[in-house]
Amino acid sequence: MIPQMSDPHDPFREARQQSETLKCPFQGEDIPMILRHADVRAAAKDWQTFSSDAPFRVPIPSEEDLRSMRQLPIETNPPEHREYRAIIVPFFNRSKTPEIIAKVEHLIDELLTLALSAESLEVVKEFSLPIQSRALTYLLNVPESEADIYTDWGIHVFSGEGTSFEDYLSNALDKAGAQPGEDFFSALTQATYQGRALTREEMMGFANLTFAGGRDTIIHSISSIMAYFGEHPEALAKLRENPKGIVIAGEEFFRAFMPLTQIGRVCPIETRVHDTTVPQNGRIALGWASANFDETVFENPGTVQLDRKPNPHVSFGFGPHLCLGAPHARLIVRTLIQALVQKVQRLEILEATPHLEQTEGYTRRNGYHSLKMKLVEHSSH
Repeated sequence: MIPQMSDPHDPFREARQQSETLKCPFQGEDIPMILRHADVRAAAKDWQTFSSDAPFRVPIPSEEDLRSMRQLPIETNPPEHREYRAIIVPFFNRSKTPEIIAKVEHLIDELLTLALSAESLEVVKEFSLPIQSRALTYLLNVPESEADIYTDWGIHVFSGEGTSFEDYLSNALDKAGAQPGEDFFSALTQATYQGRALTREEMMGFANLTFAGGRDTIIHSISSIMAYFGEHPEALAKLRENPKGIVIAGEEFFRAFMPLTQIGRVCPIETRVHDTTVPQNGRIALGWASANFDETVFENPGTVQLDRKPNPHVSFGFGPHLCLGAPHARLIVRTLIQALVQKVQRLEILEATPHLEQTEGYTRRNGYHSLKMKLVEHSSH
């Protein structure tokens, strides 16, 4: 059984109702998290006051010890951000093409067929991780066999075992530079920025974010959705009766199970943020997960309503840094729900260990460490 927590997905409710921010200690720094939907969106658009031009400090906790280069384009401000972003947009838009849609559909159908024939399925490592890794090869236009390396890294590329993450990226760029093809790494070796070739550090910064940014987020999303259908079989049956509701259901899953709690911004000058003074070069956090549960915007936010519309969630950010991977995440989630509706009668949870994001300021349930399920095939399939 899954242990019950009070508001496991929204530990910010009380603070959000009483105050605009919540002080969260990280690495010796008290970072005020902005909690309310309107305030988070306003701050996300105001890059002059809340800057992303802060290598290693946009993620919270900061990542100086995890990587050696600035992630691009996320750790830059406009107008540089727009120019950097334009270099890789074509690859992320591949998720909208019939070829990639068909590949993702085939991938999920293949893994679901295997799961239905097995006694049980460990959803995180045997299902979510392979989907994320193999789908990424389609996006980057690299051989699907590369996914074996990505899977070996585990859920988090920075802490995975096997081939060193940065060594892999460096080797891929070396090969692409020597023999350019039509893949993501080759595009980086041939790209120009402000009339010059990208430096190796810039290429590594793009590649680093591409691999790290959409990894545990997609893996947590898939496991959360599978567990939800295990706990709410009526929801799967309802979507089977009304498959037109699948896209809207996907957006509600993104809102309710937002994998990224927050993201950082740096104040170039001393800044008053609601009831807190942030020192020069101090950070604030944009509380995406809190904003998604703001009761002034979402009716009954603690309830998953698969027909929720409108649904102005901020799970893909807001403003100039809107998530490049959003079309890819939407494709995977939409395809997964479609396949579950068509092929699966019910999902039974056998064992579940929720992933808890535990900090000094809050504890939030966010996906699963492990999730063992039994999938039963739909009789008419």
